[in-house]
Amino acid sequence: MEKVITYGTFDLLHWGHIRLLERARALGDHLTVVLSTDEFNKLKGKEAFHNFEQRKYLLEAIKHVDVVIPETAWDQKITDIQSNEINIFVMGDDWEGQFDFLTPYCDVCYLERTKDISTTYIKEQLAQA
Repeated sequence: MEKVITYGTFDLLHWGHIRLLERARALGDHLTVVLSTDEFNKLKGKEAFHNFEQRKYLLEAIKHVDVVIPETAWDQKITDIQSNEINIFVMGDDWEGQFDFLTPYCDVCYLERTKDISTTYIKEQLAQA
């Protein structure tokens, strides 16, 4: 079984997120999504509109997602990969090269971002409304 993992905040869920999850799941038989907790987002200087439990609920409802686990620290990726027997690590290509240190543990794949949509773009458009 090929197991895939990806990470994110997944706030203000949009078609770019769904497309990423769909393409990540297509790379294997099982997709684990590691979702940033509210506390971890604060450490990163981010604030999500939806809280962790709400974002987790949304992700669990998506057919491409098999399991959602919490992300609480930057350095948990190797442990997550090993403990979940992951074969492929997936991130958007805006992170290109930043996770290559994981190649001794699994394949690393950067997927092209969906054009013309992002959580940042949605927040900017809402601020102008």
